[in-house]
Amino acid sequence: MHYDVLIIGGGAAGLMCAAVAGQRGRRVRVVEHASRVGKKILMSGGGRCNFTNLGTTPDNFLSQNPHFCKSALARFTPWDFLALVERHGIRYHEKELGQLFCDESSRQIVNMLLDECAAGGVQISVGCAVQQVQGGEGRYTVHTAHGVLTAASLVVATGGLSIPRMGATGFGYALARQFGHGVLPTRAGLVPLTLSGTHLDHYADLAGVSLPVESRCDGQRFRGGLLFTHRGLSGPSILQISSYWQPGEPLTLNLLPDLDAGAWLADQQRHRPGAELKTLLAELLPKRLAQRLCERWLENRPLRQYRADELRDIAARLASWPVTPSGTEGYRTAEVTLGGVDTRELSSTTMESRRVPGLYFIGEVVDVTGHLGGYNFQWAWASGVAAGRAV
Repeated sequence: MHYDVLIIGGGAAGLMCAAVAGQRGRRVRVVEHASRVGKKILMSGGGRCNFTNLGTTPDNFLSQNPHFCKSALARFTPWDFLALVERHGIRYHEKELGQLFCDESSRQIVNMLLDECAAGGVQISVGCAVQQVQGGEGRYTVHTAHGVLTAASLVVATGGLSIPRMGATGFGYALARQFGHGVLPTRAGLVPLTLSGTHLDHYADLAGVSLPVESRCDGQRFRGGLLFTHRGLSGPSILQISSYWQPGEPLTLNLLPDLDAGAWLADQQRHRPGAELKTLLAELLPKRLAQRLCERWLENRPLRQYRADELRDIAARLASWPVTPSGTEGYRTAEVTLGGVDTRELSSTTMESRRVPGLYFIGEVVDVTGHLGGYNFQWAWASGVAAGRAV
């Protein structure tokens, strides 16, 4: 069974690549080891799929080669994908900050991709594990659970290591190494952070408490929700900063990101001198958190009893509250995998290997990782289209 294009991986990038190549008249086969395609699409966005972000720019991505993503993103934009969504009659809405979600179900995005593949005559095999890949330079032989397949072009769209219960493996990285490609160290990204010891003791019983914050580390800052968990910290702001946080690094939180805490405390002291600090903080923060802050770190007194410099110190601490994570929840709950196939050995225009003709790497397996909010799907679509136009 010989094909023009064989794609290993039936996720977002693989299906997009298959549809584009198939509609160009290429004979395409997709092999997916899981029982169905598009599993990550189906689970994303709470089942409604945050399928792109209208504000996508190269600055929304992490890579050791930060210029690599620019070409593909410029040549297939969020508006291009949105046009496809609208052509298929999928209703959608903007939740916040350019994030687009299906009104109904993420299944609609999978069905759209399958319809586009069908229009290109693409063959898709699920439950089809790849056992061995041989060859190179224009002829690849792939041994699968469904038999031996050959192709002139091989596209690796196997994803990363995140959420192993959905079938994530390191197979794509092993293939890259087999063909002489460098693979940059991988780690969990967009992942909850864990606390341990006394740090966990201070916050564990606040599990379920949430509030808007600005998280900061390594020169990066992200505004969004924070959620206390039984094991540490989660929420959009924490997931975002986790991609930049390294073990042992300090992490600070602005607990009142929409307020000049110093000016507010000074004003409260003038107008409500008898009010206790914990009472006032509970008007701005969740009550349980305000009480905990005053029990452990901020001495609780009526405001009239604080000197001006003491109030300034409290304000500074609220604006830069230190937290010391012990680690992350790891790939088990991570939304993405940082690192991957070294992009310096790939064409930014076509995603083709600079080492081995006819070999392509797309999507999450590549060292390009987006922020939270639809950016990783946009990279999947854009890199898939780039390869689909080239194979």
